Amino acid sequence: MVPNELLVAPELPTQPLSVASCKNFLKAQQQWLEQQFHQHVAVTELVRLRARQIDTLIQQIWGHCGLGDYPELALIAVGGYGRGELHPKSDIDILVLFESELSESAQQAISAFITWLWDIKLDVGQSVRTVSECIDLGKQDITIATNLIESRFLIGNPTRYQQLTTAVNDEQFWPIADFFRAKQAEQQQRHIHYKNSAYSLEPDIKANPGGLRDIQTIAWVAGKHFGSSDLKALAEHQFLTESEYQELIDCREFLWRVRFALHLQLSKADNRLLFDRQLTVATTLGYEGEYNEPVEKLMKDFFKIIRRVSELNEMLLQLFNEAILGNTAMDVRQLNENFILRGSLIETTHPNLFIDHPEQLLEMFLVIASNDAITGIYSSTLRQLREACRQQQGWLEDNEICRKKFRQLMKHPNISGQAITLMHRYGILATYLKAWNQIVGQMQFDLFHAYTVDEHTHRLIKHIHQYPSPEYKRVYPLCSEIYGRLERPDLLLIAALFHDIAKGRRGDHSKLGAIDAEKFCLKHGFSRPSARTVAWLVENHLLMSITAQRRDIYDPDEIGKFAKIVRDERHLDMLFCLTVADMCATNDDVWNSWKGTLMRELYQATLKALRRGLENPVDLRGLVREKQHNAMELLLERGFSDTQIQTIWKRFRVDYFLRHTPEQIAWHSEYLWGHSNNQPLVLISRRPSRGGTEIFIHSKDIPHLFASVANEMEQKNLNIHDAQIMSSRDGYALDTFIVLDPDGQPITPERQHRIKESLMTMLHFARPAVLENRWLSRQAKQFSVRTHVEFLPTRGNRTLMELVTLDRPGLLASVGAVLQSLNYIIQGSKITTIGEKAEDFFIISKEDRTRLSESEQQQLKTLLEQRLDQEVHAQIH
Repeated sequence: MVPNELLVAPELPTQPLSVASCKNFLKAQQQWLEQQFHQHVAVTELVRLRARQIDTLIQQIWGHCGLGDYPELALIAVGGYGRGELHPKSDIDILVLFESELSESAQQAISAFITWLWDIKLDVGQSVRTVSECIDLGKQDITIATNLIESRFLIGNPTRYQQLTTAVNDEQFWPIADFFRAKQAEQQQRHIHYKNSAYSLEPDIKANPGGLRDIQTIAWVAGKHFGSSDLKALAEHQFLTESEYQELIDCREFLWRVRFALHLQLSKADNRLLFDRQLTVATTLGYEGEYNEPVEKLMKDFFKIIRRVSELNEMLLQLFNEAILGNTAMDVRQLNENFILRGSLIETTHPNLFIDHPEQLLEMFLVIASNDAITGIYSSTLRQLREACRQQQGWLEDNEICRKKFRQLMKHPNISGQAITLMHRYGILATYLKAWNQIVGQMQFDLFHAYTVDEHTHRLIKHIHQYPSPEYKRVYPLCSEIYGRLERPDLLLIAALFHDIAKGRRGDHSKLGAIDAEKFCLKHGFSRPSARTVAWLVENHLLMSITAQRRDIYDPDEIGKFAKIVRDERHLDMLFCLTVADMCATNDDVWNSWKGTLMRELYQATLKALRRGLENPVDLRGLVREKQHNAMELLLERGFSDTQIQTIWKRFRVDYFLRHTPEQIAWHSEYLWGHSNNQPLVLISRRPSRGGTEIFIHSKDIPHLFASVANEMEQKNLNIHDAQIMSSRDGYALDTFIVLDPDGQPITPERQHRIKESLMTMLHFARPAVLENRWLSRQAKQFSVRTHVEFLPTRGNRTLMELVTLDRPGLLASVGAVLQSLNYIIQGSKITTIGEKAEDFFIISKEDRTRLSESEQQQLKTLLEQRLDQEVHAQIH
């Protein structure tokens, strides 16, 4: 127990009131709240004490502003303030009630009262209405109605408040059935807004699925149904057991503590646990450890709590649905001796089925996978499931009968649909697999991932499940085609389940996960070759995305290296399906047409290499001849002569033909014929090219060209994803850029003209880029990414450089400026942003088109790392 003396609050300002004395009181109150919180006073006491303190302050200000002289007025607390709960930065919602018409002097007094509250910096939301106006508005808007239901009298005319409560409690003001449907729909819409996921890495404590609002929804419905919004009523009416009631209270207490700790560090109300706030909240709550350990511990607890809230919320809303709407399903069908279908919900026929026979937990999901009519689990069965998981000793995977059931699940064609979602939602995977339990709520500290490790994996599996659907056939046609011909989709599913299973451990999660996956397969009776296939997929699940986005996939040597690791078409097919799903499940903005094009090109090039035989290298001269032949046919169709075409092409080096398609070659050639070399030429593709918008530049080559073009494009809010930087035999740049708008889409036609004019002007005046330090985003400032430069082995006359650094505006221009200062040439680049990281690949050479020596590489590495890290430091500070 906390000693009573700790609850002595700061004294209220003495009369006569002043704005300064009220502000001083609020400042002292904030400091006192923080002190009490750090001394472990129960957060329930603090939020209610703050509400009472604000009550007294507002009542004093009401009297000070002369509103006691207007006996027809009443001041009412509504919303969360009406419940008597105020966190440090909670909104203070008040309602001034009057009878029919306000005199001018009353209006002035109310205005002075509201102004006073604003002047002392209270975050007040106010309304001034008659009782009839409140009821009319409340009938139209469930949010207003809910605020009125939670109202509380503060000062003034009690009769006026009684009139309001009488009207609000009248059955005609939101009948219970309508109220329940409206609150249920409101919750559904809120959950959809948060993508039906409680596992966002920057969750909203209040609005997220499983957050405080879900607890409040239960309380609102209970209050309307039972006449009391006290959660205790749920146990008294046997909607919850005593232990479940206490669990709900404990969950609310935890979320309140997190919200309280968050509010203590904010200057204005916000309930989002953003990256830059999580460490302070964690340490305030007493979590300890090095680096991100306090945050990891906090967030794991947080995600476990919101899962429990979600379960209780779902169970209670089902019970209310039956009690209020009378929707007890009359359509009851026997599924087997242990399960029935009640409407669309599965229910057990025995009260202790899961405790007596743990394998029936898994059998239930086999039944769900086999029956598309099942949409969820009935409340009594959900209660049994929760109890069985809590009582389970050890892990279900150690039970031989359970292992057989789980293998059946993995081989079932519909397991990756509704069944896997419910297994994830209700903690069955965490009860079955010890390794899965370790990643539940596991944070990922980057801007690339949007979800916890377990939720990301769940979403990956859902993407795989959708491959055969009509929508996915349209968006991911190659995946749909490949998936349809896989001999063992169950091996792909297990690889998906294990691909990130070792995140959060020390070491390479791909290698550690591969070990876990192989052990799992052998333990579950899979053959050794199947186990090795799954382990290979887990160990190499990042290989294809890295190769596609950060390697030169137009270099036959790179394709050969990749193909040697993949070995055969079967592995290529499974890796392709896994990689696309992995990328799509990372966050909603990762996948775009550009990445889709890269993945398809890598797949098709590798497939050709495998079918040709890895011992048979590509005939580069034959490839050039084939491209020239196809491009010439296109140009001849457009009226060009053989002589005209050869006149243009004799300026091009062999590398140009290797790195462009026949369509690109024909397009460039068409516009270069007859074009004066004294003027720059800028072409912008009308249609998407290789997943983006292609910009082709022909200009007199100048040292700062790449930096200047990159700077100009960045000024126009374009993201460069690929660049082929070449020069003709007569000293002209032949540069091709693939760019996308910030939303991942090709440039809109309306923007193309302005971008072209801007580039033409820059090229005409040959202006070098003027590089300016720019501010980093709020999120980027939270991450420490030291610049790292690495040179990759190559056999040609080029140097391959990989750059990892913090992504920020102007980065490419800075890289170009460093290379220019050393007289190095960029021949090509791939620009990849992985959350807060830029992971870029450059093909560079010296002016004589030879590779850099080891000492030159070291010099470049030092210059880039020093300059780019200094720029980040300047942008932060």
